This record gives sequence, structure tokens and C-alpha cells, in this order.
Amino acid sequence: LYDDGQRFELSKMADKAVALAEKRLMDVKLGEFFSWLGTRDFTPNGLLGSVRKGQERYYNKYINVKKGGIGGVAMLLTGYVVLSYVWEYDHLKHDRWRKYH
Repeated sequence: LYDDGQRFELSKMADKAVALAEKRLMDVKLGEFFSWLGTRDFTPNGLLGSVRKGQERYYNKYINVKKGGIGGVAMLLTGYVVLSYVWEYDHLKHDRWRKYH
């Protein structure tokens, strides 16, 4: 479909060099995953920065929008309910098998 000049330009644009540490998780290939994981900052400040960045991205994508709806808040509440259930599952499982007589 393309002549050689166009094909070369398309492949040249797609092969833009990006440092492995700057790639997002979804852009990392399976063979590069452990090398990429080694570039992550697992110190307490690095983990706190990652949580803050994730919170900021979530807020800007779902909450801080001009034409927002209930979707972002509902997703947050659903996550809270699921997380609470997971934390209390062992206790709930214990109650289920207990005899009350």
C-alpha cells in the first residue's frame, strides 16, 4: 500500500527511543518487565509519590472534569466496599460456620 519512503517514515516514528525507566506499565513488553521493575523506586518516599501521582491522575480523570457524572465517585465507593469486604472476609467466613445453639 505504501511505497518504501512512506513505510520508512512510519517505522521511524514508531521506533522512537524512550528510556525504559520512563515507560508506563502498559507500554513495557513482557521481556522488559523485570528490567523495568528494577528501575522503580521502592523506597517509602517513592511509593508515597506513586500513590500521590495515581490519586492525582484519578482525580483529574474522573472528578475534576467539566461535565462529570456519578461514575468516578461510584467507582471509588465500589472499590471501598470491595476492599472492606476483603479485609473482613476471614471474620465473615468464621461467622458463617459458627453454631448459635
